Amino acid sequence: MNQALPARFLTESEFVLPRGYIDAAGVLHRHGAMRLATAGDEILPLRDPRVQQNAAYLAVIVLSRVIVRLGSMQDIDVKVIEGLFAADFDYLQRLYERFNAGEEESAPRERDDVADDDAGSALRQERRALGEV
Repeated sequence: MNQALPARFLTESEFVLPRGYIDAAGVLHRHGAMRLATAGDEILPLRDPRVQQNAAYLAVIVLSRVIVRLGSMQDIDVKVIEGLFAADFDYLQRLYERFNAGEEESAPRERDDVADDDAGSALRQERRALGEV
């Protein structure tokens, strides 16, 4: 039996980067959108040799898969994610964690009360492994 989606079921979250991404032409991009991740978004990058050599690269690949727009750019690849300022990269990781755990899409905030059920998130596991959480 099919169920209708709840009126509040969000599949994308818009965001504004704290600093912004500067492209090759010198254009600043701050506004963007991230879609909900699929299981494949978290599992498939594990096969990537860059992740096998450096587990921290997992976050770069996952974010490049789920960010659907950044400013006027629609093709977000790993080079774009690599070019983010550290504050923006951290912001997007926190947004990803919250949005995919089903929390509101408001600005990311520090949390110590994250539920165990989202501890399986590939990004959260990676941040724990790096001692960031």
